[in-house]
Amino acid sequence: MPPAAPRRPALTEAHVRRIAPHAGEAPPDWGTPLTEDDKRALARELLDGAQGGPFWVFAYGSLIWKPAFEHLEARRVAVHGWRRAFCMDMHDWRATPAEPGLMMALARGGSCVGVAYRMPEDDPEGRMLRLLEREVAWQEDRPWLRWVPARAGGETIRTLAFYCAPPAARGVLHLPIEAQAARIARAAGPAGSCAEYLRNTVVHLEALGIHDRYLWRLQALVAAEIEAVHGAPA
Repeated sequence: MPPAAPRRPALTEAHVRRIAPHAGEAPPDWGTPLTEDDKRALARELLDGAQGGPFWVFAYGSLIWKPAFEHLEARRVAVHGWRRAFCMDMHDWRATPAEPGLMMALARGGSCVGVAYRMPEDDPEGRMLRLLEREVAWQEDRPWLRWVPARAGGETIRTLAFYCAPPAARGVLHLPIEAQAARIARAAGPAGSCAEYLRNTVVHLEALGIHDRYLWRLQALVAAEIEAVHGAPA
């Protein structure tokens, strides 16, 4: 039997285009920037967490649709004890201080189906450094990075996950889903809008046959919110 066709999200490209791009403003200082020495030390520390096994990266959001790294293998996997959540308070990148947004992280509880990428075995430290350059900028980001077990068929693999929300960490907002939608429907910055990020994630997950009920409900609420603010797209 052929796989089912991907569902069509309520949040369309036309909705996303209704959110005006924004060049961004200078955000308040977030924390202490990582130096090159800090990044090398963090790369070595994280590689130790692989415990001598293959170096896998867990993708649950933008790393699925924009991995920006080489990999030898991609597997559909399930991580238990963590779930997708738009819980990262954002004032730059896809938002501004005047119109703050939310970005996705992993929050405690539930489960999350995503993709695990197995990295090539050559130059592991260099590959980790390039990942850190893409994903991490501040000393305060360190508690958000962790190794999590992922189930792939009958096998459990250790995967590195970026942005697992620590308890009571600075920058974590656990808002009702309606309040999340209100922020996402309005926030945009130099990298685009939060709604664009949400739509890209939903569309690519559906193409892989991964239906996240939370994201599906959220994207419908965001589409309705955009229509309430800007009117329905033509």
